[in-house]
Amino acid sequence: MLSVIIPSYNEEGNIDNTAEVLTSLLDENNIEHELIFIDDGSTDGTWDKIATHSASDSRIHGISFSRNFGKESAIFAGLKAANGDCCVLMDCDMQFPARVMLRMYDIWMNNDVDIVEGRKRSRGKENKLYRGFSKLFYKLIGSSSGLDMESASDFKLLDRRVVDSLNKMPERLTFFRALSSWVGYKTEKVYFDVAEREVGSSKWSLRSLIKFAVNNITSFTSAPLQLVTVFGFIMFIISVILGIQTLVMKLSGSSEAGFPTVIILQLLTSSIIMFSLGIIGYYISKIYEEIKQRPRYIVKQTTDKQIRIKERSTDEK
Repeated sequence: MLSVIIPSYNEEGNIDNTAEVLTSLLDENNIEHELIFIDDGSTDGTWDKIATHSASDSRIHGISFSRNFGKESAIFAGLKAANGDCCVLMDCDMQFPARVMLRMYDIWMNNDVDIVEGRKRSRGKENKLYRGFSKLFYKLIGSSSGLDMESASDFKLLDRRVVDSLNKMPERLTFFRALSSWVGYKTEKVYFDVAEREVGSSKWSLRSLIKFAVNNITSFTSAPLQLVTVFGFIMFIISVILGIQTLVMKLSGSSEAGFPTVIILQLLTSSIIMFSLGIIGYYISKIYEEIKQRPRYIVKQTTDKQIRIKERSTDEK
């Protein structure tokens, strides 16, 4: 069975189309399936739409959060609730082409593959600033973690073994795109073109993208901490050079009155120290969030007893 996990935030206008297209497509290809919609604290009629489809089709399930916890939490809630032998992550706006999902399923069924990863061949009509920011972000993640993150996306098919491995991870601050590569397993890539949204607009602002990047870089890699060491080494080299220059000028009697070099050096050093303390402080705040052991999300309601029983038994464990 194929479980399709669909995080949804203020997607009232897309729920009907997504449910109908996916159900029809999977039925046409005789694929046993379930659709799991996760309402990530939407403020529109998203949950009502999910509940309506769930009432008319027992293969459609819904999970509603008590507030907006973010896409990462929605993804892991879906993975936890999924019953399929494999899972596919889809966006509710259908920018991940549904027919590519069929290719992924076919590769998984006919080959010894645990992960079929969707890679973006083109990003559609995306803002150039977003595109450049995205490339820089994945380059930083890839270079610091050693993972191939170029053109990565959440559009993946995961075998049950991979899903179980991800569900066992106790960490609260997660980055699904990187973690699904970090766990290993045999992977095959499928390339796709990002489709245009049929309804609504992207929920990602520049501010939210920057926050997303900073959170995921710091939660998955310690590379920013290495900047502190790099800055310290650079300042040591600068200090040695300026120290030699000052000593030579003093001995030759050509030193100028005042200490402009000392002042500039002190200002530069102070700014780097403050910046480095900021990086260290941010990592400490992440440690603080982890040790509190708060749940990734809080489920307010679900559309069927099966999910509620599963949630309760997992909590008891």
